[in-house]
Amino acid sequence: MPKVSTVIAKPGYILALKFTDGKTGEVCIAESLHGPVFEPLRKPENFLLATVDDFGAVYWPLPECNHTPDYAPDALYRMLG
Repeated sequence: MPKVSTVIAKPGYILALKFTDGKTGEVCIAESLHGPVFEPLRKPENFLLATVDDFGAVYWPLPECNHTPDYAPDALYRMLG
Protein backbone atom coordinates (compact mmCIF):
# COMPACT_ATOMS: atom_id res chain seq x y z
CA MET A 1 0.00 0.00 0.00
CA PRO A 2 1.38 3.43 -0.91
CA LYS A 3 2.24 5.83 1.86
CA VAL A 4 1.70 9.57 2.06
CA SER A 5 4.87 11.38 1.01
CA THR A 6 3.58 14.96 1.22
CA VAL A 7 0.64 16.66 2.91
CA ILE A 8 -0.55 20.24 2.88
CA ALA A 9 -3.43 21.14 5.19
CA LYS A 10 -5.80 23.72 3.75
CA PRO A 11 -8.68 25.70 5.22
CA GLY A 12 -11.95 23.80 5.37
CA TYR A 13 -10.32 20.64 6.77
CA ILE A 14 -8.89 19.70 3.39
CA LEU A 15 -5.71 17.68 3.01
CA ALA A 16 -3.77 17.94 -0.25
CA LEU A 17 -1.93 14.62 -0.52
CA LYS A 18 0.82 13.04 -2.57
CA PHE A 19 1.49 9.32 -2.22
CA THR A 20 4.66 7.34 -2.83
CA ASP A 21 3.16 5.84 -6.01
CA GLY A 22 2.62 9.34 -7.46
CA LYS A 23 -1.12 9.56 -6.85
CA THR A 24 -2.26 13.02 -5.74
CA GLY A 25 -5.49 14.64 -4.70
CA GLU A 26 -7.42 16.40 -2.00
CA VAL A 27 -9.74 15.01 0.66
CA CYS A 28 -11.99 16.80 3.12
CA ILE A 29 -11.97 15.12 6.52
CA ALA A 30 -14.36 17.53 8.28
CA GLU A 31 -17.04 14.85 8.67
CA SER A 32 -14.68 12.48 10.48
CA LEU A 33 -13.31 14.88 13.11
CA HIS A 34 -15.36 13.43 15.96
CA GLY A 35 -14.46 12.19 19.39
CA PRO A 36 -11.75 13.19 21.83
CA VAL A 37 -8.85 12.16 19.58
CA PHE A 38 -9.82 14.47 16.72
CA GLU A 39 -11.53 17.25 18.70
CA PRO A 40 -8.35 19.42 18.87
CA LEU A 41 -8.24 19.45 15.04
CA ARG A 42 -11.49 21.41 14.94
CA LYS A 43 -9.33 24.44 15.75
CA PRO A 44 -8.07 25.61 12.34
CA GLU A 45 -4.67 26.57 13.74
CA ASN A 46 -4.18 22.97 14.95
CA PHE A 47 -5.47 21.39 11.74
CA LEU A 48 -2.95 23.34 9.65
CA LEU A 49 -0.07 21.61 11.52
CA ALA A 50 -0.54 18.35 9.58
CA THR A 51 2.64 16.52 8.68
CA VAL A 52 3.75 13.02 7.63
CA ASP A 53 5.34 10.51 9.99
CA ASP A 54 7.96 7.85 9.24
CA PHE A 55 5.22 5.33 8.39
CA GLY A 56 3.53 7.51 5.76
CA ALA A 57 0.58 8.46 7.95
CA VAL A 58 -0.67 12.02 8.37
CA TYR A 59 -0.46 13.24 11.95
CA TRP A 60 -0.73 16.40 13.97
CA PRO A 61 2.00 17.08 16.56
CA LEU A 62 -0.04 18.75 19.28
CA PRO A 63 1.99 19.07 22.48
CA GLU A 64 -1.09 19.97 24.55
CA CYS A 65 -2.71 16.59 23.79
CA ASN A 66 -2.17 13.28 25.56
CA HIS A 67 -2.44 11.57 22.20
CA THR A 68 -1.39 12.27 18.63
CA PRO A 69 -4.25 12.48 16.15
CA ASP A 70 -3.39 10.65 12.94
CA TYR A 71 -4.84 9.24 9.74
CA ALA A 72 -3.63 5.98 8.24
CA PRO A 73 -2.34 6.21 4.67
CA ASP A 74 -4.59 3.41 3.41
CA ALA A 75 -7.73 5.22 4.64
CA LEU A 76 -6.67 8.44 2.94
CA TYR A 77 -5.77 6.59 -0.26
CA ARG A 78 -9.24 5.03 -0.41
CA MET A 79 -10.83 8.43 0.14
CA LEU A 80 -9.17 9.65 -3.06
CA GLY A 81 -10.96 6.92 -4.96
